[in-house]
Amino acid sequence: MANDEKPEGIPGMINSSDYESKSKTPVLGQDVPEKAKKQMEETRKKLEKFKKEVIKKYPFTIAIGITPPQAAARFDEELGLTEAEKKEKPMHLVVVIPEENFKELGKIKQDLIVMAKDIKPKLWINLITPVDVSNYCLDSKFDIAEAFGMSFPLHDKGILGAFRVSQIHKSLCLRKFEKYIYSYVIGGSLIRGEATKSSDVDAFIIIDDTDVKRMSRLELKEKLRGIIYQYVAEAAELSGVKTPLHVQVYLLTEFWEDVKDAAPVIFGMIRDGIPIYDRGGFLPWKLLLRMGKITPSPEAIDKFMSMGEKTKDIVNRRMIDAMVDIFWSVSTPSQALLMLYGLPPPNVKETVREMRRIFVEEEKMLEKKYIDILEKIAIKYWKGYEHGEIKEISGKEIDELLKDAEDYTKRLEGLRDQIEKRAQERVLSQTYSNVFKLLQNLFGKKPENQLVKDFERELVQKGKADPKNLHILHELINAKEKFKSKKKPSRYEIEDIRKNTSYLINSLIEYGQRCELHEIKKMQIRVVYGKEKNKHADLFLSNPPMILADGKIKKVIESGIVDATQEELDKAIFEQKHKHPEKITEKLLSILKKELGDFDLGI
Repeated sequence: MANDEKPEGIPGMINSSDYESKSKTPVLGQDVPEKAKKQMEETRKKLEKFKKEVIKKYPFTIAIGITPPQAAARFDEELGLTEAEKKEKPMHLVVVIPEENFKELGKIKQDLIVMAKDIKPKLWINLITPVDVSNYCLDSKFDIAEAFGMSFPLHDKGILGAFRVSQIHKSLCLRKFEKYIYSYVIGGSLIRGEATKSSDVDAFIIIDDTDVKRMSRLELKEKLRGIIYQYVAEAAELSGVKTPLHVQVYLLTEFWEDVKDAAPVIFGMIRDGIPIYDRGGFLPWKLLLRMGKITPSPEAIDKFMSMGEKTKDIVNRRMIDAMVDIFWSVSTPSQALLMLYGLPPPNVKETVREMRRIFVEEEKMLEKKYIDILEKIAIKYWKGYEHGEIKEISGKEIDELLKDAEDYTKRLEGLRDQIEKRAQERVLSQTYSNVFKLLQNLFGKKPENQLVKDFERELVQKGKADPKNLHILHELINAKEKFKSKKKPSRYEIEDIRKNTSYLINSLIEYGQRCELHEIKKMQIRVVYGKEKNKHADLFLSNPPMILADGKIKKVIESGIVDATQEELDKAIFEQKHKHPEKITEKLLSILKKELGDFDLGI
């Protein structure tokens, strides 16, 4: 909820005009005693003064909120309050500051305690960063994250509102169909505490379709997606938050395929997403990504590269372990660049060998003298130390190693830029290929310029696709053309195009799925049977015909009707959906009558 917007009604909180208001006192009921009203007004004024003092002294403050009373016990447990402190029943106040100010946390908290000393009831200051909130979710402490989102905002640049609207939307979805929700994940700059005026909240919902029996997976996704999107507006109204909530829905079976293929959209979701509900699948994927088991993690690469920059300070603090630190400062960035290039994390000897083979001999992107530095530090010193051959290192050697390491890591920064430019070109090329493959699936194999015209005529002009997707498509084409010229797009342009194109790809996939669903409906006939015609079944005119009745899947063969599997149903529908439905024959009617008795056919 950016720019201190006021909530109009928060579940679990006082439904009042907000502590920001200077003219009104929160109303708890018609029979509030005058003394209580006066005390509330006094508290409101002190909280207002406290907020202004905090923002004046620390203008970078992201949010200040009062945590819900019903969550106090959970916060007591998390923070380790003593029994004496618990008996005071303090009002929990959460204050969020940027992660870069983490080192000042102790000083800031002391200042805030002094500012709040005259406020009654006593304030318990919880000073955290957006990373702490994310860690609550990553540690499966979803109740604490939910309490954070339900905090009453005294000041908010967006993070409280972002958590509030997503938590409410999550609760609405779980209340309606909890058994189908596998994970609810949020992301975006608001969650990281980096809000701007145009920031929004991205939410990803994974639907468990592994046990679907009564309908096809596409039908399940369409039905749930409609309800999920409907709840977005309801969540915005309940939360009083104007920040847009953008929700994307995935089937678990589709999502798993994308995880195995390391699809760019799913990669970014796992890397940046924070689960606020999870049944045990998303967190392991996130950990595997960080370990490099799915694909190289940008977070890990950044961490490894940063070690080289910090080496000098580490050596000055810990001289006795200086050589070890210097080794890691050249080894880990080297491994990071090999991972960025596309190789799995190598060991020490393989790192030296592969850096020489790939970047010196094959790609000719790195000078030989830098490999000599790596070999000297990693093999001569580190391996010598590891094998007990080196037991003492002089200050002169440390100075020489430190200088070599600084030169090496500085050169690797330039090498990283070179590798990333090539990787960006590959990503753009793959994205371009994916988009036009989807267009070919929709409109047939045609020249690319004709596919663009068909997309504009058949989808955009007919209102079946957002007009901005046409703009995104032209941006993608222009970026591809730029790579052929000397004026190549920047890293940020590529990232923007990749991000925007993901929406275009999702739009094309969803349109294709709706077309497939339409094809399925053309071959689907409702069968009404039973003595009182009170039973229903779905007949699919495929080859062989398939029936969904009483929660069971069956197929029609020459000898009658037999049990079938979900896979057989999916296969029969897939093979028939691009053909005309099979005809209803006398033989088919005879078999149905024998199995079901008297029946009627309808659409």
